[in-house]
This record gives sequence, structure tokens and C-alpha cells, in this order.
Amino acid sequence: MLLTIDVGNTQTTLGLFGGEEVVETWRISTDPRRTADELAVLLHGLMGSHTAIADATIEGLAICSSVPSVLHEFREVTRRYYGDVPAVIVEPGVKTGVHVLMDNPKEVGADRIVNALAANHLYGGPCIVVDFGTATTFDAVNARGDYVGGAIAPGIEISVEALGNRGALLRKIELTRPRNVIGKNTVEGMQSGILYGFAGQVDGLVDRMARELAKDPDDVQVIATGGLAPLVLGEAGTIDVHEPWLTLIGLRLVYERNRPS
Repeated sequence: MLLTIDVGNTQTTLGLFGGEEVVETWRISTDPRRTADELAVLLHGLMGSHTAIADATIEGLAICSSVPSVLHEFREVTRRYYGDVPAVIVEPGVKTGVHVLMDNPKEVGADRIVNALAANHLYGGPCIVVDFGTATTFDAVNARGDYVGGAIAPGIEISVEALGNRGALLRKIELTRPRNVIGKNTVEGMQSGILYGFAGQVDGLVDRMARELAKDPDDVQVIATGGLAPLVLGEAGTIDVHEPWLTLIGLRLVYERNRPS
């Protein structure tokens, strides 16, 4: 089986593939203080807790990371605990098949390139990937499958935390849909502002990007991914598809392009 690992700023998502099928997934917090040994114990514990995959053999690893210190520890995990297993880490020099049409391609996060690869593979271009993570990122892929650029906005959880910290009469709230758009109390008012405000942001940015990306904006597929995507799905009218494991699928594709013959 192939173990894929997407290290984000807040959460790390892991996925186990049997061929092209996602067999199991996990989300854990991204903690820069964890050592390679702790990460290895965590990985073995997660896989060992499921009887259906407890005896599964890891035949390959594919990793991308937005956190350099955590990536360093995962490199050590692959060396010490999976030394005989082919490992592909998405970094400069790794074949993705995605041409990055940016002023400085090295600035683009590995996860965003992997998302572009998976989105084009699954749905074709032109398309836009909206990833609801620590930041909300918008990534544009043209009809040829090239990564042409994007936008970065503060993420939902960051915004909620900032609002609670900076507002004297405000508080941290549960991220859930309020009874009405017009809130009847402070909590509902904040929930409404976050949920419908972000949905409006998504629709506004996607509309503008689609007009730049294609002659007919209706030709652009919009794919949502990321842990907080379900919160906005029902309210953002521009989203066509929800693919929760888009990055993991992209990692599988990168592994297949780079694995030893």
C-alpha cells in the first residue's frame, strides 16, 4: 500500500491507498515539536488500530509539507523506519507534470501544485481549486493543465480566532450554521458573518478568476477541498465539486511519476 502524508500548517492529513482507492484517512495536529520517533509511533498506532489494515505492508511513501521543520522529521522517519521503502517528497526536482507559470515558481507551496495536478487529472482544465485550510487558497489551472496563479486569503479558523482575541465583547465560537442570516445574538451574528461572509468571498473571487481564466467562465470547474470545506459548501454557489482528499490523490499521482521502476 502507498502511504501519503500532507503536512499543513495546522493539520496533517494522512491517506492509505490500495491501488487508486483511498482505503483509510486520518487527520492529526501539526506539531513542530514532535520528533521523528514520536511521528513513527503515531503512524504505527493509527495503522495498527484498524484491524482491516493492521497487517498492511507499506510499499511506498509520498509526502508534501508546508512546514520545513516537520518535513525534516518526516525525512528522518522515512530513513529510520521505512529505509527500504521508496519515498517521494514533493520538492524542486520532483516530476509533477505541472508547469508553474509564476514569476517565481519556487514560491508556490508543494500542496498547491499537487492539488493542481489532481484537479486536472480528475476534472480537466480550466479549473479552480479552493482549499479551506489555515489559509483559504484559490489556485487556477488552465486548459493545458498549467498552474497559472491564484489568491490567498485568511482562513476561517484564523479569522474566528482573531475576532475573538481582538473584540472586547466578542468570543470564540463554534463554527456552525446559525438559525438565520440576521443573527439574534452575538454568537449567531458572528456565525453568520463568518459563514456567509466567507461564502461571499469564495463566490466573488471565483467569479473574477474564472473570467480571467477562460473565455467562457462557465467552462471552469471549481473544486473545493480542505478540512473546513463542508462548512461553506452549501452556501457558496460557485463550487461544483467537493473532493476532500484532493491533495492525497495528487500525492499518489506524483509518486507514480517518480517511483523507481
